[in-house]
Amino acid sequence: MAEKKAAPIKVAKKTGAKTSGSKGVAAHKKVEKIDLQVKSPLRKAHAKEAESQKVPVVGIGASAGGLEAFEQFFTNMPADTGIAFVLIQHLDPKHKSILTDLLQRYTRMKVAEVEDGMVLEPNSVYVIPPNRYMAIFGPKLHLMEPSPPAGLRTPIDFFFRSLAEDRKEEAICIVLSGTGTEGTQGLRAIKGEGGMGMVQAPESAKYDGMPKSAAATGLADYILPVERLPEQLIAYLRRTMGKEHITPTTTIANADDLMEKIFIVLRSKTGHNFSGYKPSTIIRRLERRMVINEIPDLTTYLRYLQEVPEESVTLFNELLIGVTNFFRDPESYEALKRSVISEFCKTDRGDRNVRVWVPGCSTGEEAYSIAIMFLECMEELNNHFNFQVFATDIDNKAIAFARAGLYPQGISVHVSQDILRRYFHREDASFRVKKTVRESILFASQNVISDPPFSKVDLISCRNLLIYLSGEVQKKVIPLFHYALNQDGFLFLGSSETIGGFTDLFSVVDRKWKIYKRSESTLFRAGVKGMDMFGEARMFAGAREPDRALMSNRMSYREATERILLDNYSPAAVVINEKGEILYVHGRTGKYLEIISGEFSGNIVGLAREGLKPELVAATRKAVTEKKDVLLKGLRIRTDSGQQFINLVIKPIAEPQSMKGLFVVLFEDIEPQKERVSSKKKPDGTPEEPRIQELENELQSTREYLQASIEELETSNEELKSLNEELQSSNEELQSSNEELETSREELQSVNEELTTVNTELEQTINELSKKSSDIANLFSSTEIGIIFLDSNLNIDRFTPAMTRFINLIPGDVGRPVSHIASNMRYENLEQDAREVLATLNMKEVEVWTKKDQCYVMKIRPYRTIDNVIDGVVVTFMDITEHKRMDERLTHALRYSEGIVNTVREPMLALTSDLRVKTANRSFYRFFKTTKEQTEGKLIYDLGNREWDIPKLRELLEKILPESLEMDDFKVVHEFSSIGKRTMILNARRLETGLDFGEMILLAIEDISEKQAKMTEVSHG
Repeated sequence: MAEKKAAPIKVAKKTGAKTSGSKGVAAHKKVEKIDLQVKSPLRKAHAKEAESQKVPVVGIGASAGGLEAFEQFFTNMPADTGIAFVLIQHLDPKHKSILTDLLQRYTRMKVAEVEDGMVLEPNSVYVIPPNRYMAIFGPKLHLMEPSPPAGLRTPIDFFFRSLAEDRKEEAICIVLSGTGTEGTQGLRAIKGEGGMGMVQAPESAKYDGMPKSAAATGLADYILPVERLPEQLIAYLRRTMGKEHITPTTTIANADDLMEKIFIVLRSKTGHNFSGYKPSTIIRRLERRMVINEIPDLTTYLRYLQEVPEESVTLFNELLIGVTNFFRDPESYEALKRSVISEFCKTDRGDRNVRVWVPGCSTGEEAYSIAIMFLECMEELNNHFNFQVFATDIDNKAIAFARAGLYPQGISVHVSQDILRRYFHREDASFRVKKTVRESILFASQNVISDPPFSKVDLISCRNLLIYLSGEVQKKVIPLFHYALNQDGFLFLGSSETIGGFTDLFSVVDRKWKIYKRSESTLFRAGVKGMDMFGEARMFAGAREPDRALMSNRMSYREATERILLDNYSPAAVVINEKGEILYVHGRTGKYLEIISGEFSGNIVGLAREGLKPELVAATRKAVTEKKDVLLKGLRIRTDSGQQFINLVIKPIAEPQSMKGLFVVLFEDIEPQKERVSSKKKPDGTPEEPRIQELENELQSTREYLQASIEELETSNEELKSLNEELQSSNEELQSSNEELETSREELQSVNEELTTVNTELEQTINELSKKSSDIANLFSSTEIGIIFLDSNLNIDRFTPAMTRFINLIPGDVGRPVSHIASNMRYENLEQDAREVLATLNMKEVEVWTKKDQCYVMKIRPYRTIDNVIDGVVVTFMDITEHKRMDERLTHALRYSEGIVNTVREPMLALTSDLRVKTANRSFYRFFKTTKEQTEGKLIYDLGNREWDIPKLRELLEKILPESLEMDDFKVVHEFSSIGKRTMILNARRLETGLDFGEMILLAIEDISEKQAKMTEVSHG
């Protein structure tokens, strides 16, 4: 049986409005006649545009490998779908494209190269011309010059954004084969407007860079091989625009009840309540998910949501999609810089940091944009101060993305080349935010609706978050922002957002760009939970009665007084849990804690400045264990401005009950003692600091120059890479027409002969290098010694396989700083010791233990090149675990034997081979009335003023014992000055110890004088 052909998607034509009455009909006919006679060309044009407005538009982006993907796509796409396809591909700006002619072979649809102002028609394919950007506005396609005219170009992202802005939830994009990351930003824009995105399965793409980047966002609705995309696209459009169009919210009577159940499921799976979002936003996202999953009604979707855990995560991500980019609405950022940031930069801040809060930061573009503007303004006005940006969102995946600070190359559409050069690094086909910008931002997961806000904030930038929230929620959020801001704080909203009726809380700074300034108000419109660090609301509902107003005024005086006292006289403090994680920050803690590079953990120990960490660890552990106050006085820490002496106080929180188990860490500045402030001097009396500062400044200048050179090189490489993609696309087109690829064989043969000569030399060199590389690789894999090579910046260069036992390394870690890698060692000074070796060029040897209780000798040596240039360090690890264990066993054995010897009642001596006393037991000291100091290490004959120089003893030790291993019952009679005449039985043994002092003689002494005396008494009796 033949397969049934899918019905084409058709768009019904508008037939005109109905009129009532004969007069109306006549009038209508008369107007129509006039139009046909006088304005028929214009009327036809408008009718054509109106019809084109309804045409589904699908944007398709591709780069290298795109020609092959286009061929497969249109080979499987019917010609009567009613869709207008717009193809955007990287093309050589100076090369005339023949893509239009090539694609016409694979489809019966009309294929045309776009001309400026071309009107879209159904069942047509439109190809972007070379050296042009393209946008859509209504039914027309518009061409424009690329900006910048040279360098990195992103025509795919540019068109996708334009498509998202024009068609909103009807926008559709497809990302096919290509290198780099282009198309990712455009996909985000389309999904942010509720559109649909499709991606070619990376494993089926000739070049998987673009598909991988787009798929990694988690926003693609379908990820399929290119030959299956047409079928899925047609099915999707049939469900959204054809006879199978789904309208779930209008066909179900109990939609509100079902929506509440969906919110319950989402809350149980994700921990977030979306009931405060605008219903229109929720409905659009739900309808989109139902269409994607081919579910006809809300009841079925609710059951699907309960049965498929992954759908909850997907819906959660769909609801959180935000349309964001760097410097969105550039004029608004210029207004912010002019009205707010420049004022901060002109004011003398002293030691006070500027605090900025960016709630709903999404993937971080807004937070980074504000940080960059602060840095630019400080540089322009030459007034540098500390500022901290707190960027929060409920989407942990977006927060992780923002923390990494790695963005696709498509951001160049919104970010100028100058800012990219100054504040970003090039990494392959992406841009990474520089450390100077990243360290000024703290990203954290927070729900602005339910979680406590930040406090003492100077600027809140909340753009395009309120538009997704219901009116009731907005009435809670605006007072919350008022509470969080300082007295002269500013609020920066999106172009479609306002403060509503809260005009008493904020004054207008810039009405057009929605910049507001906090106003002091004695009455608040609503109470907000969690306003202070102890979770208690301190805001009061407004009252109309005079006595209530007077009470509120009095409370405002109290609050103002408390705020002044807290700001000026209370020490900086943080609230932590038992794990040391920071939950709340009060005051200026920058002198004591600092944000380090890498992923932010929020642990107070990891943020502690130099000189504070060891004491902080011990004090925190003691406070957690003993549940009592801990006070450490006179700690010296290193700050940005020098040294600071502080008292560290850690107090357990007992009240309220909800915070029991947490701790407050207080930092109290104290005056340094005079003896502590003396500066370190050289032996000749001159201070060292100026010379050190000079060297540090010189080193910093060198690093900045090197960094600038690297960035320029990376920019050039990116331009070459973009050019290479354009050449690749041209090459694929030219390969389909061999006639146009004919070149001069004679010239190629001449060049080939030259290349062959060079290639032979290079091949020989490569073979030698390959042999050496193989030798080194085999050496590395066979050795059991852990070796890691670090360059002069302490980035990982290479390492042996055995090194993975100490540091969790993978091949991808090459090039990363060693401080960023998790270690299996109970040792945290590797980076510090390596820098010391680089500075002194002296080897350093340390014993370190792993977390599995294995002991290694770590040796750090300077890495010297063949030209005797120091180019890093070499760190080696030798396993001495068995040696350590043998030492421990030997120590235990010695202690064991020593215990036995000391327990024996008879006096005993241990002599070395040269007859010196190694040790003696307690019975010896007690019996012969001598001490350890008078005995050990002495020649046995010299003991007791040479009382032990006994001929019989000499005979035993020097004649008899050397000839035999042992001697028993050797009788010696001698007169001792301290104990009198004694008759002794000596037992001696020669023992081989295997130790440094070699052979040992064990001499046991039994006193039989008393026994003989008793026997004599008995015999006389």
